Amino acid sequence: MNRSLAIKLGAIALLIVLLMIPLLMISGVIFDRQQLRNGVLEDIARSSSYSQQLSGPLMVVPYRKVVRTWKTNEKTSERYQETTQERGRLYFLPERFELDGQVQTELRARGIYEARLFHADNRISGHFSIPEHLGIKEDFSDYQFDQPFLSVGISDIRGIENALKLELDEQSLDFVPGTQVDWLGEGVHARLPMLDANKATELAFGFDLRLQGTGQLQITPVGKTSKVSLKANWPHPSFIGNYLPAQREISAEGFSANWQTSFFSTNLEEALNSCLSHSSCEEFKSRSFGVSFIDPVDQYLKSDRAIKYALLFIVLTFAGFFLFEVLKSLAVHPVQYALVGVALAFFYLLLLSLSEHIGFALAYLLSAAACVLLIGFYVCHVLRSARHGLSFSAGLAALYGLLYGLLSAEDYALLMGSLLLFGLLGVFMVLTRKLDWYGIGQGRIAKPEVVYE
Repeated sequence: MNRSLAIKLGAIALLIVLLMIPLLMISGVIFDRQQLRNGVLEDIARSSSYSQQLSGPLMVVPYRKVVRTWKTNEKTSERYQETTQERGRLYFLPERFELDGQVQTELRARGIYEARLFHADNRISGHFSIPEHLGIKEDFSDYQFDQPFLSVGISDIRGIENALKLELDEQSLDFVPGTQVDWLGEGVHARLPMLDANKATELAFGFDLRLQGTGQLQITPVGKTSKVSLKANWPHPSFIGNYLPAQREISAEGFSANWQTSFFSTNLEEALNSCLSHSSCEEFKSRSFGVSFIDPVDQYLKSDRAIKYALLFIVLTFAGFFLFEVLKSLAVHPVQYALVGVALAFFYLLLLSLSEHIGFALAYLLSAAACVLLIGFYVCHVLRSARHGLSFSAGLAALYGLLYGLLSAEDYALLMGSLLLFGLLGVFMVLTRKLDWYGIGQGRIAKPEVVYE
């Protein structure tokens, strides 16, 4: 390689390294804007309600147990019996748990940022099967029971939008704030009538719960058999949690999904017993499922993904520029390379700023069109040919189209990128197959004679 070609390639490489500085700065701007957006969404959720998780209902029966212990008098050596009272609680999960929910979403805006809230109109029903003697196997006469209550865990009670009434058999009971169960967290509870512990009891329950939240709605399937049905006007659901829906339908108008679980699949009784022996109960609450209402079109995520391809984009553009230079015997100054590179870097800043106002797809189209027109106009004069400038612009527009395809098809990005690079390498090799690289920089770009035998 002659000295002139080495200097030219070195200058181009140095320009590429220097262009990484503004690209890193733009990447930092993307991160800052994303953090600002997340802070605004957090403020909106703080002033309305956060993501919601429904855990319950479960029945709690407080008890007092007489404990008799034998002790010995140290002075007289006589044995005597001492009785104390031990307090505790019995917990019962529903035999059957059903939830039928209708969800509507709405947008709340603050400046240029929007948060998506949901309003879930739920009908919750089921029944408890309370065994004889409340399932106590030891001496039942030692137990005294206080008034039972039914607890429902709701992660953010600010989102409750209706006056809660519990329908228990043929009775109507009021819910009051607080679960009265520490490990269940925030929620509500309702005092129940005293139970006849001498016989088995079936208690049917039902109540309506209108719940507002932001981001996610999760449900813990507390029943021995649990059925949950959700319908919403949101066409982009993301199903989350430990269990996927058994059936789901998604259309442009919204989605419907149905879950069905049993104690065999959730093992929730064991998780409940673990809760009673620990102060926290993450294992119980983690066995949940639900829906995320997060908008899948995140302009910051896509802008960040786009800028990851910036180096490849600049190298390919400079390679095309260099190819025109050596094939057409044109002298292109490094400053002209630098101006084209800066224009390519400005594409990402335009994309970020426009996507915050008009959406990512339209912002990409306008930013790419602006950069292609600007660079095409400049290259027509640099290459001293409108035809060459238009050809270069067409290739650049094709690159922007392929980049958008890479951003849209995340699962096939590696395959598409590999094929693109291989194809461009093939084009470069075909166009330079007869190029006299030793003659570049010495005023001759001769094509060696090919002899076919």
